[in-house]
Amino acid sequence: MSKSHASEPAVTPAIIALYDEYTHAPLPRRTFMARLTAITGSTVAASAVLPLLENNYAQAAVIAPDDGRIVTSRVIFPSEAGSIRAYLAHPKAPKGKLPAVIVIHENRGLNPHIEDVTRRLALEGFLALGVDYLSPQGGTPADEDKARGLFANLDPKAIGAISQGALSYLEKHSASNGKVGAIGFCWGGAAVGQLAVLSPALDAGVVYYGMQPATADVARIQAPLLLNYAGLDERINAGIPAFESALKAAGKTYELHVYDGVNHAFNNDTGGARYDEAAARLAWSRSVAFLKKHLA
Repeated sequence: MSKSHASEPAVTPAIIALYDEYTHAPLPRRTFMARLTAITGSTVAASAVLPLLENNYAQAAVIAPDDGRIVTSRVIFPSEAGSIRAYLAHPKAPKGKLPAVIVIHENRGLNPHIEDVTRRLALEGFLALGVDYLSPQGGTPADEDKARGLFANLDPKAIGAISQGALSYLEKHSASNGKVGAIGFCWGGAAVGQLAVLSPALDAGVVYYGMQPATADVARIQAPLLLNYAGLDERINAGIPAFESALKAAGKTYELHVYDGVNHAFNNDTGGARYDEAAARLAWSRSVAFLKKHLA
């Protein structure tokens, strides 16, 4: 559900749909701005709406990078796609071995928001690894449009190889209890589904508004899945019926929740008008409980 103040321009469903197309199709920025201007009626109005749509990473640090309750570090792990950069976080004084979670970013790369999500999981008692899937291309750039463009060059096999490398890294980590889950958002949600298909070693998968695996591959999934979808996300939700039917037919363990009245990317609290606090809190509580249940 969009949030706005009286002094802010209205962010309509048509604007949200256009921005979703811009970030996922993707549209060239010039084309996006031309269409946004047409919807809002003027260049001035379009410029006023834009900050309400784009990520504001100044809001990213729900858990500060130097929070004394956790320990963070930059690490590199091997994969069949090459050496991969990642952001590792865990509780400062854990009581025994920790359940581990791969954190898979949106199609913006390993940005400050995803690093913050990684820290949030550490505070919940996990060994959390925010993986930079753009490592083979030099790592996530600061420019979001540049980062988005790099995803078009990612080989699906390389994506799977990176995920499997992360899983192996966490399984063998000295702080890990050997159980590894994955949580992913948008592009990352699809990557969680791919990993579930590829690796029977995955112990749990949490998907936020990600494209579903091919129904023919569902039988290969062994991990229990938690699936979080946005009610207004027509593009992603079109795949739900076939996916759920395949999960049921194959006897898979899953939970599926559709959050009514909210947009794609509702969990991203740096994402302006698309963020929905109530849905994000509920989905997060479900996600943490699900991971703790299956990774204990």
